[in-house]
Amino acid sequence: MLTKIKEAAEFIKKHISGFQPETGIVLGTGLGGLVDDIQVAHSLPYESIPHFPVSTVEGHSGKLFFGKLGNRMVMAMQGRFHFYEGYDMQEVTFPIRVMKFLGIKELYLSNASGGVNPDFEIGDLMIINDHINHFPSNPLIGKNIAELGPRFPDMSEAYDPEMIGKAKKVAHALGIPVQEGVYLGLSGPAFETPAEYKYMRVLGADTVGMSTVPEVIVARHMGISCFAISIITDLGVPGKIVKITHEEVQHVAALAEKKMTMILKEMMK
Repeated sequence: MLTKIKEAAEFIKKHISGFQPETGIVLGTGLGGLVDDIQVAHSLPYESIPHFPVSTVEGHSGKLFFGKLGNRMVMAMQGRFHFYEGYDMQEVTFPIRVMKFLGIKELYLSNASGGVNPDFEIGDLMIINDHINHFPSNPLIGKNIAELGPRFPDMSEAYDPEMIGKAKKVAHALGIPVQEGVYLGLSGPAFETPAEYKYMRVLGADTVGMSTVPEVIVARHMGISCFAISIITDLGVPGKIVKITHEEVQHVAALAEKKMTMILKEMMK
């Protein structure tokens, strides 16, 4: 795996002409429009990069963008990979590993998720302050590669408290209300049943989704600071549960994307 990571990173370096990214961004379902705010210097389709998976989900275009956002030199993934697509956890998190070898020191992640906190409404933004790994696997299972990180990485602060504090100050200054809470990661791809939503709430979740957790585990393993934000695209709250489709999730995410983009841009200034 280490050889593949280094080969992908070297390929990218050759194609971005000395550009040095310092911040990584992962854009989830319906949130790829943030790249419109990046002063793009280079872009690469996933399929052109050695060993890179290819996104198969509608709303995930499958490109890497390199450029400036706020005052940061960023590398943005427009579309991520999911366990439910049939990829194993090492493949799902492969791009995060490559980011480390390109010099990334901090990672911003976004996703669309289902709110199980009764105080949430569709369209809310939730800053993730912790997560519950309810995937059937963990990306660190297998032989540990010391060059990547320790065998037993600490996860007591998976989401950087300083970045969370900065986000809340920025949101307040912009007049954008934000929630804060725990994200529970599931394999998917089926949306949850009412009983499952209730179960997730009992476990301590505020929102549930099918991504982010594996990426954060791998990033923290490598010492990368993480910040993540969810757009609540549907509700798993008794009395508020309705039939939902992926297209509706994309639509709600796109409507709320501008607010999320404003927060991220200001944070990077």
